[in-house]
Amino acid sequence: MNAPLHLFALAGSAPFGQRVARHLGVPLAAHEEEQFDDGEFAVRAPAAVRGGHACVIHALAATPEQGSGERLCRLLFFIGALRDAGAARVTAVLPYVAFARQDTRQQAGDPLTLRYVATLLEAAGADTVLTLDVHNLSAFQNAFRCRTEHLDGSALFAAHFAAVAGTQEVCVVAPDGGGIRRAEGFRQALARALDRPVALAFVEKHRHGGELTGDLMAGDVAGRLAIVFDDIIGTGGTMARAVRSCRERGAARVMAAATHAIFAGDAAGTLARAGLYGGAVADTVHDGSRAGALFAVLDSSVLFAQAIRCLHAGVPFTPPSGMIG
Repeated sequence: MNAPLHLFALAGSAPFGQRVARHLGVPLAAHEEEQFDDGEFAVRAPAAVRGGHACVIHALAATPEQGSGERLCRLLFFIGALRDAGAARVTAVLPYVAFARQDTRQQAGDPLTLRYVATLLEAAGADTVLTLDVHNLSAFQNAFRCRTEHLDGSALFAAHFAAVAGTQEVCVVAPDGGGIRRAEGFRQALARALDRPVALAFVEKHRHGGELTGDLMAGDVAGRLAIVFDDIIGTGGTMARAVRSCRERGAARVMAAATHAIFAGDAAGTLARAGLYGGAVADTVHDGSRAGALFAVLDSSVLFAQAIRCLHAGVPFTPPSGMIG
C-alpha cells in the first residue's frame, strides 16, 4: 500500500507505543496535546497525515491523572482531528478497552456501554479497531459496524508457562463458568507448547451484588501445577477465590495469568494472601506495573506490531496458532 503509515501514541500510552514502534521499525509521529486551566484540552493532528494511514495507540484504562472517560474523549477528539487533517484511514489501537464489561443488561435500565463506545468511535471516524483479549468477544464484535481485529494472547502466555511448568503435570483453571472458553483456548495453546496433554478445570462462581459465592470445582488439580487463567484482574477477588479452591483441592502450585492487570486497590495483596505462587500478566494496562513482584510482565506490543503491519499492507494477519481470534 502506497499511503504512508503514521503511528501515534496519546499521553499515558507512549511507553507501550514506543515498544510497538520498535517492533515496526518506525518512529512515533509527533502530535500536540494541551491541557487548559478550566479542565478542557486540545489534541492536535499534524498536517502530514493527509492521504495517509493513521494508527492511534491508546489504552483506555484509568490512570491517576486521567479517568477512562477522559482518555476515551481524548481518543475520540484526536481521531476526529486526524480525519479533519485529511487522513485516508484511521485505525484505533486499543491495548485495553474500558467499559467492555458493560456489554449485557443484568436488569432493566442497565447501560450497554460497550455499544455506546463503539458508536462513538465510528462516529469520530475510526475505520478499524484493533484490540487484545477483550472481555466478551461476541459482544465486542457485535457492538461495532466498522472493522474490528481481535488479538488472542493465549500463545504469548503459553510460551511463558511452558518454560515455567517443566515436566510437571498442568491443569488450566477457569475462575468462573463464563471463562471456560477462554481457558480452553489457553489450554490448547499450552498443550501445543508443551507437546503433551494439559487438563482443564473450572470454579463455580455466583455474584450477588458485591458478594461472590460458589464452592464447587469441576476438574482435578491435585498434585498438578494449576494455572488460573482470566482476561482481567481487577480487585483480585475472583482470582483469589479460584486460587484458594485449587490449594484446598491439593494443587502442587497455583499460578495466575491474566492479560489486563488493572489491580485495583490491594489486588496484589489479596492474591498473595490467597497463597498464589506466582503468575504473569501482559503490559496492556499501566505496562503491568501494578501487578507486583509475584507477576512476570509479558510484552504484547509485538502482537500489535504484527497486526498493524498486516493491516497497513492489506494482507491477512497469520500469527502463530492461538494469537488471534
